[in-house]
Amino acid sequence: MIDTPSSVSVPLKRGRDYAIRYTSLRDLPGILHDVGLRTGKCVVVTDENVGAQYRSPVRTALSSAGWIPHVITVPPGEKSKSADQLQVLYDDILEWGIDRDTPVIALGGGVVGDLAGYAAATLLRGVPVVQCPTSLIAHVDSALGGKTGINHATGKNLIGAFHQPNVVVADLDTLGTLPQREWTSGMAEVIKHAVIADADLFSFIEEHLVDVMTGRRRDLIHKMIPRAAKVKAEIVAEDEKESGRRAILNFGHTFAHAIESVAGYGTFTHGEAVAIGMRAALFLSAQRNTQAIPRENIDYVLRAIPQQHDPSELDWQDVRRAMQSDKKNKGDVVRFVLLDRLGQAYVTGDISDAALRQAWDFATRP
Repeated sequence: MIDTPSSVSVPLKRGRDYAIRYTSLRDLPGILHDVGLRTGKCVVVTDENVGAQYRSPVRTALSSAGWIPHVITVPPGEKSKSADQLQVLYDDILEWGIDRDTPVIALGGGVVGDLAGYAAATLLRGVPVVQCPTSLIAHVDSALGGKTGINHATGKNLIGAFHQPNVVVADLDTLGTLPQREWTSGMAEVIKHAVIADADLFSFIEEHLVDVMTGRRRDLIHKMIPRAAKVKAEIVAEDEKESGRRAILNFGHTFAHAIESVAGYGTFTHGEAVAIGMRAALFLSAQRNTQAIPRENIDYVLRAIPQQHDPSELDWQDVRRAMQSDKKNKGDVVRFVLLDRLGQAYVTGDISDAALRQAWDFATRP
């Protein structure tokens, strides 16, 4: 059984530490006060699905504590991470009126967190942002670390900024209403964190695979999620702006972002694409270090993430071309995150086209 932190801190330089607070969304006003945000106007950005569940109680909690919340609801899905939707936010927020102390509260999954976070990073040259994740991916990954942004037709997340939250309010009970496809998609990021930096967490997931993947056993989930978040927090603290070690968090993502771009955003969930990408990266890793990589064990866990669409129907040459727009690239060199062994990863650009094609064939076969 893994040890689980009761709370997770993200210790950044120059006194910019922030916490991931595991508590109810009803406690949001008190936490805003605890981190020094001034009571007054606040902007709450959510999507239609999350808003139907949590918009009203969050608004009530804030209003009861003296806040003046302005709630903006965007369409659900990856298509909202766009320049058009960002402009809608800008227009609405600026017309309503804010100052540099007005926090933007991102209530939702990764799309809402990225979109609202980027709006907060750029409005008035930066206002506070509070992340309130409601999806599994957001709880363990996208709400942590300060990456914000929108997509471009050329590729995913190519427009954005680093803008760290003042606090992350993580209500694990919000995961109870998550559709199963979104849950299993989020498990891809949990598995990724385990594979690149926490072998004990991987063993925990492997041992309880059915209970966490389909059963969603509450006691196991409440251990697993903070442990996965701790991996992200420690890597971000070491390398805030991805100049070094933080790049390993992109394990599987070079393939994944290309898949999402070629298939059309929203066809594959982010986690589904990442699972395929991790299988490809696993293949490449095992080719280089057969003895140190437990390929069958890792692949068994990754294959437990169901795919709603067949990736083999995508044209490999289109996927390969899309990789050229990946943010990790150095010049014309496409860089990939591979495993040295379970729990340890590295970045390389030394991979032949033939090896990439073999990895793609492995990752997309039934």
